[in-house]
Amino acid sequence: METLDRPAVRKLMAEVVAVQGKTLPDDDTAKLADIGFRSLDFSELALRVEDEIGDELNFEAAGLRSIETIGDVLDLLVEIQGQ
Repeated sequence: METLDRPAVRKLMAEVVAVQGKTLPDDDTAKLADIGFRSLDFSELALRVEDEIGDELNFEAAGLRSIETIGDVLDLLVEIQGQ
């Protein structure tokens, strides 16, 4: 199974927000609410990661509730690829 590193996941995240005419800030501490990144956007990003790695990601609801920043999203998606 292939895995994506943090820069690769960030690139996919930038593509997801670009579809909405937005630019992903360089600052990983930027709040998702401030950039308009919603749960639907997260789902789209997760699907893109799955397509790239050729495997399904396993999420826990508790882990998803603690996501507040760009960095949180990147950390989670990089971490769960190895599970």
